[in-house]
Amino acid sequence: MKHQPFPLSLEKTWHYFSRTYRLVWNTVFALLVALLCLACFAVGAGAGYFAFLVKDMDAPSRESMYSAISSYEETSHMYFANGVYLGRFRSDLDREAVPLSNVSPYVVQAIIATEDEHFYEHHGVVPKAVIRAMFQELTNSPIKSGGSTLTQQLVKNQLLTNEVSFERKAKEMLLALRLETFFSKQQILEAYLNVVPFGRSSSGRNIAGIQAAAQGVFGVNAKDLNLAQAAFLAGLPQNPFVYTPFAPDGSVKPDISAGLRRMKTVLYRMKRAGYISEKQYNEALAYDVAKHFAAPKPSPFEQYPFLTMEIERRAKDILAEVLAKRDGHQPAKLKRNPSLFQRYVGEAEKALRQGGYRIYTTIDKDLYEQMQRIAARYPYYGNDNVYYAKDKQTGKTIAHRQPVEVGAMLIENKTGKILSFVGGRDYKREQLNHATQAHRSNGSTMKPLLVYAPAMEMGIVQPATIIPDLPLSIGSYKPKNADGKTHGLVTARYALQQSFNIPAVRAYMRIQHRHPVDYLHKMGITSVTKQEESHPALAIGGTNVGITVEENVNAYATFANYGTFVDAYMIEKIVDKNGTVVYQHQSKPVSVFSPQTSYLMIDMMRDVLHGGTASSLPSYLAFSADWAGKTGTSQANRDSWFVAVNPNVTFGVWIGYDRPAPLETYYKGLSYGKRTQLLWAQFMNAAYRVHPKLIAPRERFAMPGGIVRRAYCAATGLSPSEACQKAGLVRYDLYNTRFAPKEGSGADLTESRLVVIDGRRYLALATTPEEFVTRGVIAQPELLAAWEMAKDDWDRMDFTAAVLKENGHPPAPPSARLDGHTLVWTPHRERDVIGYRVYRVGDGRARRVVAVVKAGEPTAFSALEPGASYDVTAVDIAGQESAPSNLVSQTAAERPTPPAAEDGAKNDTPPHSEAAEEETDAD
Repeated sequence: MKHQPFPLSLEKTWHYFSRTYRLVWNTVFALLVALLCLACFAVGAGAGYFAFLVKDMDAPSRESMYSAISSYEETSHMYFANGVYLGRFRSDLDREAVPLSNVSPYVVQAIIATEDEHFYEHHGVVPKAVIRAMFQELTNSPIKSGGSTLTQQLVKNQLLTNEVSFERKAKEMLLALRLETFFSKQQILEAYLNVVPFGRSSSGRNIAGIQAAAQGVFGVNAKDLNLAQAAFLAGLPQNPFVYTPFAPDGSVKPDISAGLRRMKTVLYRMKRAGYISEKQYNEALAYDVAKHFAAPKPSPFEQYPFLTMEIERRAKDILAEVLAKRDGHQPAKLKRNPSLFQRYVGEAEKALRQGGYRIYTTIDKDLYEQMQRIAARYPYYGNDNVYYAKDKQTGKTIAHRQPVEVGAMLIENKTGKILSFVGGRDYKREQLNHATQAHRSNGSTMKPLLVYAPAMEMGIVQPATIIPDLPLSIGSYKPKNADGKTHGLVTARYALQQSFNIPAVRAYMRIQHRHPVDYLHKMGITSVTKQEESHPALAIGGTNVGITVEENVNAYATFANYGTFVDAYMIEKIVDKNGTVVYQHQSKPVSVFSPQTSYLMIDMMRDVLHGGTASSLPSYLAFSADWAGKTGTSQANRDSWFVAVNPNVTFGVWIGYDRPAPLETYYKGLSYGKRTQLLWAQFMNAAYRVHPKLIAPRERFAMPGGIVRRAYCAATGLSPSEACQKAGLVRYDLYNTRFAPKEGSGADLTESRLVVIDGRRYLALATTPEEFVTRGVIAQPELLAAWEMAKDDWDRMDFTAAVLKENGHPPAPPSARLDGHTLVWTPHRERDVIGYRVYRVGDGRARRVVAVVKAGEPTAFSALEPGASYDVTAVDIAGQESAPSNLVSQTAAERPTPPAAEDGAKNDTPPHSEAAEEETDAD
């Protein structure tokens, strides 16, 4: 029988088990120690690598971090007068900061549930999320769950770049931890909501920040967003331009399903987090988001192109000075250094596009819109002008068509506020503001500014001053009146009323050496230089560069302010996004004219609207006010102006072509001057409907002290003498007391014996027969000698008389004949003949004078008696009488030959005898 092995004993079994157990334990322990060491090594290595990545980064202070998270690009805003919102500044991005208290709670809940569900629990970084993200990155996992908290996203956007690297991530984490140390969760969330991008608005513009998103997508403020709207917006930041519902042109995309799916995800996470109930969740899902998208809104530039560009231009210049002054540069120094000024203009432009400023203007919204409507609809501008110019690329001559353009401006007198303006008819055609930037000749509107007001201030001219309106030559320059005529002696008042050019040039020549251009400079017209002062044509608007509508209107407001110039302005104040006023307009009045000069100028310009060149204007107005104004036309009718003031406002209009060309003399039955005045009136009628008390004040311009009403002689402008009173030439006008004519200051007129030939007056000689003499008055030559008139001009003036030279022999006898029942004779050709005597001859009666005919009167006598004979003699200024003419009678069948004249002269005196060619001498 075979022996069977004996089973292991219990001891041996335990022995084997113990050895195995110790072996396994030691192995496991060794592995655990190894893993622990590896983990420690990994942590140490990671910490060391982390420290290496951030070793060069300075720890920012609280102040610098606050500045960083709150200094984001924010759109600036523009306002009409009285705080009426105009719109956003032009920029690449719309953003408007808003405090968290003005954000819907739904937005806050949606953002947290979607972007950072542990926001209120972590301290800026979630370790497990970071480890998960790092593992996914190291293993190149296709699934990326992300590891950034809202705090980290804020740091990335505001403190760091978008660079993808471990170094940036390490810095992001460190800064997030530091940010959480300094700032509350509310502050961090507010900053994040103002920074994050949200895609595009209904206008197609890029938007960032919850307020711009709420307005741009749904047309409401952030605080008024409902649950569905908040969820839709909260889903956009993950991929703004995929989820945004709007295309670049502002239209709604054909497919917005991606954004709607994202909204559902946000709502689900809000429900899961307990922010909303099942009922709220279902109601939000049922909400028709697309139905509530904001309608497309035209940008301020599209709606008000002239205005927004003008605000930008002025705001840049103002802010450039503010920034330069901050750096220690004074405005005067800045303007003398163009390169430095342009540098600050560049900084100002960037600041305005990104700095969240508020620009408040003086422009009245209703007035502005009404004026644009009138400008767009006015039917009487005139036809387009066609000019030809070579194309720069092809070299071919091309026809160009240009419309009549318009510029207008309304200014409040006392403050200088620009209440409204018209920059043109179409900004797209040519980006030029015809009210503020276009320099043109201001024609006769220059006369009050440069000639009459300065001359009155100097005491050279008063409204009743007599100025010769007679031909004038200054070298090669020969000014002409618009009607091509001259009008003799006229007062300054009448010359301005009728807009005569020659008297204005004469008055300017009297003051030219006293630098009247200085007055223009004081009134803000700096485009006219001192070098132009020597040109007489400057008196009637003949400038080298021209002036703008704004300059012209602003200068006229000086008269309404009784001689004080108040510079016009459009920017009332600029406020930064923190509410600090960085600029506030302050007027700096400049004294230019005395109140007396200003009032007299206004009183003279009143007459322009009453019997003057703008006499049709009152009939165009739908209201009445104390207007005083001036028309203006430049050379060849290229520019047409009308500027007028009343106690409240000053308003001016210009029309013309951009490339200067003559305006049509008549269009639809209206002259260019009346077309301008009608347009001016339509603007004012529209403005009156908006602000009647402003446009039509009840009060009139008040006459200041120092003005008197005095009599003057219409022939001289001086205090009337007894001779002037007898002649019926006494008139009345207003004077500055300092320059009023003194009573009894001397003889201004002399009563004289005169003869009149062809309308010209000559002094009679002692031997001139009384029947040919006319009693009249003449002015003393020295009274008007200051006007430096030519000898012939003096002879042609009213109230003067020339000396008529007699030729030293009696006139040749006239030749008479019978014309039906009338005795007629040919006017004598000799220059010194002053008239004729008609004699009745024969029939047993003595030869006697039956008629006296003065030179210039019809040479005929019709009171013939049947059977009587008549002859005619000529009489010269010395009283010498010619031999009788041939006898003429109603029964005579033939006419006898008249006797030969003395000194051998023939009956038929040559048409151009030596005596006839002799010139007369003036007094």
